[in-house]
Amino acid sequence: DWSSLIKRNVFVLNDAHAAIMAEASFGAAKGLKHAALLSLGTGVGGAILINGQLYQGVFQMAGHIGHSTVDADTLSQDVTNMPGSIENAIGNLTLPERSYGRYNSTEDLVRDFRKGDHIATWIWLRSVRKLAVTIASINNILSPEAIVLSGGIIQANDALMDPLRDFFNLYEWRPGGKQTPVKFAIFSDRAGAIGAAGFALSKLK
Repeated sequence: DWSSLIKRNVFVLNDAHAAIMAEASFGAAKGLKHAALLSLGTGVGGAILINGQLYQGVFQMAGHIGHSTVDADTLSQDVTNMPGSIENAIGNLTLPERSYGRYNSTEDLVRDFRKGDHIATWIWLRSVRKLAVTIASINNILSPEAIVLSGGIIQANDALMDPLRDFFNLYEWRPGGKQTPVKFAIFSDRAGAIGAAGFALSKLK
């Protein structure tokens, strides 16, 4: 009970929910009414902005995009019991398993991908393709104005965005030629901290 411990009001917000608030207020989603965010790191967090407001649903559970399925036939389940989730497909936590013990960090994996290593390329592009499928699915369900990517994995920069766009071109439904921009968060892996500070300030006001 943090409020009792420090004798001050303490407000709690999911990290990805905080991140989309930071990006909607000051960053890549500024001025947008409808957006979705995926935070790519140890796992995959998510958040949804509808009509300019954070959508949390019942029990503040909405937006857990990382626990959507990209491979329902696998026996592997994530922490919410979902089989073949995008969190398990690209999150750092499962990388040793996905790489047969070869890699412990996405940074090392991307380094070898840039060098043209065939195994690293296979592992990385397999994950990025599943991320593209997830983003296309978000578009079909929510039809946002933009998708924002945050978290430590976006430090891969063009090694992530270039193949992601190629795969996204395969899967995105584009009636009337409409395309949904996929952007990196302005605040990168600090988006959650900035959003949490803004959330606390708004509560104090």
